[in-house]
Amino acid sequence: MYALKGNLIWTEEPGCFRVLENGYLLIKDDRIAAVSAEPFAGVMTEDFGSRLIIPGLYDLHLHAPQYMFAGLFMDDELLVWLDKHTFPLEARFSDIDFAAKAYKAFVDDLKYSFTVRASVFGTIHKDSTLLLMSLLEEAGLHGYVGKVSMDRNSPDSLRETTADAIEDELEFLDKVSEYRNVKPIVTPRFIPSCSDGLLCALGSISKEHDLPVQTHLDENPGEIEWVKELMPDSKSYAEAYERFGLLDTKSIMAHCVWITEEEMDILQSHGSYIAHSPSSNMNLSSGIAPVRRFLERGMNIGLATDTAGGSSLSMLRMITDAIASSKLRWRLVDDSLAPLRFSEAFYLASKGGGSFFGNAGSFEEGYAADILVLDDASSEMTVLSPELSLPEKLEFYAYRAPDRRPFAKYVAGKRIV
Repeated sequence: MYALKGNLIWTEEPGCFRVLENGYLLIKDDRIAAVSAEPFAGVMTEDFGSRLIIPGLYDLHLHAPQYMFAGLFMDDELLVWLDKHTFPLEARFSDIDFAAKAYKAFVDDLKYSFTVRASVFGTIHKDSTLLLMSLLEEAGLHGYVGKVSMDRNSPDSLRETTADAIEDELEFLDKVSEYRNVKPIVTPRFIPSCSDGLLCALGSISKEHDLPVQTHLDENPGEIEWVKELMPDSKSYAEAYERFGLLDTKSIMAHCVWITEEEMDILQSHGSYIAHSPSSNMNLSSGIAPVRRFLERGMNIGLATDTAGGSSLSMLRMITDAIASSKLRWRLVDDSLAPLRFSEAFYLASKGGGSFFGNAGSFEEGYAADILVLDDASSEMTVLSPELSLPEKLEFYAYRAPDRRPFAKYVAGKRIV
């Protein structure tokens, strides 16, 4: 048992910060035990002074192999971008030496980012994906990693047969029991690259092995039209996933930019999660997701970097991009959906996404001891620093210093930075 002292700030619900200046956070084993304005008697305490102490942030959707070209090739929309750049580069992960170099760079940067847990896409290559899991485990990070499944509408170098895709998925699952903190997740890339037979098999595997699912939904208009051609008997993109048993309380649907009310009903009925990826949606000209509508409906939603559609691993940058994109939607698309406030976007990055991993993303008793300690950037950058509240200091940090490294980072009670 130990305690941390500093300026505590967190959210327990959207739109409302909880703060405690010079407060104490008690950690027992891997959980938050208590928050107090007074020191805990007889407990070893690390004093972080005026630094901000916030819950860890959670990335619900990113592509580890794409990190090597994050910040490149942003002139194309999704489907062209995949064919011209993403698929050829992902094919290179059949080379385990190449994968080792790329994944080491990714994991090193993720370790020193604001992300404590993530849901990650690998490639179709099971050995490279197992290597990625090993590196994440060694770095002290937690989360899920998926071996991607693809058996149609893909280049020869990145397309499995249906039988091979199913066999490789089962072999991959047989080899992941050694990992304690990084777990497998069933990962059909998206309907255009997965046949009906493969989707059906993956739905069965997720149920039989009690595994979560991650994939893409309603990201781009061209993608949606393609799905209509491929799945003429389905009423919608979401209904197609539902037919194959791929929607559940442990399913992540990335993007949902062009989602209909009927599809929202489907996702909400299953308790599935939406991974809002504001940077990627802007970079690939996909559109602006109706995040305010998701919140109004009480849907499960978190934020995601979606590298390399998104060019940064910073979840603080995702917070500010989510706010900016919601303002554009309000002004240009639908003025009935108010823009996100900073406290709401912070909630999505912390407790909103954290809930996918269990009780995580808050300083409530019993929650995972996932903690970030931030330098007070405002003290260096503005003469207003003494006048700022803790929420204002956190907002200042998010906008002005989103690419800094955290001063300290704890995952499940263990300090890894």
